[in-house]
Amino acid sequence: MELTPEERRKIYEEEKARIEAREQLEREKRKASADTTTGLAPNVAGLLCYLGAWITGIIFLVLEQKNKWVRFHAAQSIIVFGSLSLVSAIIGWIPFIGHVFSAILGIIGFILWIVLMVKAHKGEYYKVPVAGDIAEMIVNSIGTSAFNQNPADAPEKPETGEKPEPSTSPIDLDKKIERKVEDFFERRRAGRITASAFAIAWCIALLVFFNFFYQYIAYYHANTYGGIVTWERYPFFTDDIHLWLPILTAALIVSIIGHFILIFFDRYALRQVIHIIIAAFSLATVVTLLVVFPFDFYVMPNTAAAAGAQIGVTITLILIAIGMSIGILVRIIKLMINLLKGTAIYHKAV
Repeated sequence: MELTPEERRKIYEEEKARIEAREQLEREKRKASADTTTGLAPNVAGLLCYLGAWITGIIFLVLEQKNKWVRFHAAQSIIVFGSLSLVSAIIGWIPFIGHVFSAILGIIGFILWIVLMVKAHKGEYYKVPVAGDIAEMIVNSIGTSAFNQNPADAPEKPETGEKPEPSTSPIDLDKKIERKVEDFFERRRAGRITASAFAIAWCIALLVFFNFFYQYIAYYHANTYGGIVTWERYPFFTDDIHLWLPILTAALIVSIIGHFILIFFDRYALRQVIHIIIAAFSLATVVTLLVVFPFDFYVMPNTAAAAGAQIGVTITLILIAIGMSIGILVRIIKLMINLLKGTAIYHKAV
């Protein structure tokens, strides 16, 4: 009997997941046990790496000498929260606008703090973009004697203290593979939810900032009178910004609504359509900003710097618009191809 497109797609996804699961299990078999220097369970130690942000990250990076998985999370905690703390401190010195951006970074840091602790406690090798790669480089350069991709798969120690022999039972292997298959799809779903949550937080921050605090994007000049420093602010935005703000507000609201929908409904076709709509509104926002161009950089005393800023912003907006246009076109073509093949609704976990 001929298989339906849905059945073929399901078989393909499961087989792909099983192959990856087998490869991962084979890699894990070649690794040592999940012992830790602290004596804590790896997932508990991983959670504690993030509990105190970069402070506990440093503590566990120094204390943990056996488990590379724990050291990775310690290094990632240092890089992520250390960088956020440093950037927030630097931005905080900027008059007026600095406190706003520090608050935005605080929101992002809090979300990351929760997500990373949950991921570590679940025993996931969760990498934050860029920071995770740097953490891997640090841990690999230092080197440790033990590494388990998922502490939940670590063998338990018997009462005699001897390490158990790895099980080669086909039944046990199938159970592990089945668990890996489930994790294969769950990680992708969790990653998309995390991305949507960050997108919503970022859109809300931009919505508030540009509607109420855009005048703080300015040139600041310090004046000293009687030992007291006062700041004069010269906004870069002109009154023409009110022609652009409604477009930006509409685009951000559409993006927030779209990502809320994606959190609760995970379907490939729906996901692609929403991303296309969000990208179209974003493109309209950039094009409108380029046409209206509500900037006046000549409030700066250096005319050469003002002219350079105007040219630089114009070129940047043009490149962004071109990139967005290409991205929208690629998404539309991919969606059309999958619709014609009849597989668009079966990409749920991809």
